Amino acid sequence: MAQPITMSMPMLNGMGPLDFCMSGAILLSEVAHLIFLSIYPSIEAASFSIFKLETSYLKKSCEKMRQAIVLHFLVGILACSSVSYVEAEDAYRFLNWEVTYGEISPLGVKQRGILINGQFPGPTVNAVTNDNVIVNVINKLDEPLLITWNGVKQRKSSWQDGVLGTNCPIPPNSNWTYKMQMKDQIGTFTYFPSTLMHRAAGGFGGFNLLARSVIPVPYQKPYEEFTVLVSDWWEKDHKELQNILDSGAPFPLPDGILINGLPRSTSFSAIPGQTYLFRVSNVGLTTSINFRIQGHTLRLVEVEGSHTAQEVYESLDIHVGQSSSFLVTVDENPKDYFIVASTRFTKPIFTATAVLQLAGSRSPASGPLPNGPTYQLHWSMKQARTIRWNLTANAARPNPQGSFHYGTINVVRTLVLANSAEKINGRQRYSVNKVSYQNPETPLKLADYFNIPGVFTLNSIKDTPPAGPAVLGTSVIGTTLHDFIEIVFQNNENTMQSWHFDGYDFWTVGFGSGQWNSTLRRRFYNLVDATTRYTVQVYPNSWSAILVSLDNKGMWNLRSAIWPRRYLGQELYVRVWNDENSPYTEYDIPANEILCGKIKK
Repeated sequence: MAQPITMSMPMLNGMGPLDFCMSGAILLSEVAHLIFLSIYPSIEAASFSIFKLETSYLKKSCEKMRQAIVLHFLVGILACSSVSYVEAEDAYRFLNWEVTYGEISPLGVKQRGILINGQFPGPTVNAVTNDNVIVNVINKLDEPLLITWNGVKQRKSSWQDGVLGTNCPIPPNSNWTYKMQMKDQIGTFTYFPSTLMHRAAGGFGGFNLLARSVIPVPYQKPYEEFTVLVSDWWEKDHKELQNILDSGAPFPLPDGILINGLPRSTSFSAIPGQTYLFRVSNVGLTTSINFRIQGHTLRLVEVEGSHTAQEVYESLDIHVGQSSSFLVTVDENPKDYFIVASTRFTKPIFTATAVLQLAGSRSPASGPLPNGPTYQLHWSMKQARTIRWNLTANAARPNPQGSFHYGTINVVRTLVLANSAEKINGRQRYSVNKVSYQNPETPLKLADYFNIPGVFTLNSIKDTPPAGPAVLGTSVIGTTLHDFIEIVFQNNENTMQSWHFDGYDFWTVGFGSGQWNSTLRRRFYNLVDATTRYTVQVYPNSWSAILVSLDNKGMWNLRSAIWPRRYLGQELYVRVWNDENSPYTEYDIPANEILCGKIKK
């Protein structure tokens, strides 16, 4: 609600013409200023400079003063009207989350789970492009906690990213409030705990960003939307899993697969003949999952904020950390159908089922489950290449996705990042270009902001894989704001990899087997209609290439989405920087920022 305007009238007794003129100027300027403030109270103080009249100008000429008053007042009124429109569009959504332990038994075995407001999985967040989402997180666990927002770009504000390189964790029995704007984003995202192995106990949920009403989406509005979270799951407590990793023992295979927290009992109600949007996200720790619906096809319309070319699939692979949205037109025959999620590239194959329940159905879901792929790597890679950008569709803003011609921009730097399994000091670790990441006590972002020495060194990791043994370190790559770079993820292991880049989406321009080679491999890049996304898979003994426009200043986590590997060092940070100290490029440190390490209150 706008605050009432209050102001004092200047005294006129004893004023000369110039004094009276100056008083009138100040009065009108204050009126405009206060009208502006009443409409948009959260604007930064610096933005009010258009209303401030310099005294030196006032004294020169009352006529000039009068003209300046009118000009500034009109500008102020125009600003008020435009900001009023923005304020009306950019809603605020306030969430209060209490994070606790609670008893759950998703696979039939009682265990300790992490709940948000008593829910497992956590509540689904639904917001609209440009909304301001304010989340007060109350940590009732016995360990420090952070929640990260997978795919939310946090424009100009890596302060809100919720990882240990940018934030001090929330201590037990304390709270911290995330203040995020969903700037120019649409699509399907998730959130989860980023600290330790908390993610293995829950605390995750869906985060959906809808398009503004003035921006059409490239498909007819579905009758309803469903948020579907698929994940691998372990019966062991998350601290026991963490102890396994700390001991250097191999991480075990999962005990099962879940769909929205259950292996079998989840159901989705539908009306025959209607079309539904399924937002499917893989929130697991280690395992790629294939998704399909008995008797139905999946029309892919979005991946991680990108509208796609709407290919139709019988089933689709969704790798760790990835999200995809499908349109499904329900069969006219009123019966129930199985929804199936099964693991990829594992032995044995784990399967979970849910049920699509049709109104008026008298036939429960039955018959054999629809077959899915198991270990066909080339099948998956070939499918990945069919996922293409819808060049004519609008994204979050009223311009076609293909209006930014990424394939014609000069690459200023190439990073080739190779993951590897290593033994360091006799313990199992994972590294990127022979550096296994260790979190310092002081978050990198805070150390950078306060110029604290000894926390990290820029470019402490090589641009290409070096020879020699792996070492422990704090890997930070220094880059320049607005650079356009190429990143190649080289996987020389016989394991599936998945990489996520906070603060960004990127063009997934190529997948291939063997070693990446700049001369040969770039010939096969998709430089026309590759999708943008925030998580990319890398197949065993293969490579994946992405192009990134570094348009978001900050300290950003580039990590393995395979959580045990990330816990044991397969991550780094990218510092995107310029020397301009301005809210136009990066917001200042939040007033509520938690301080720790070498920077304590």
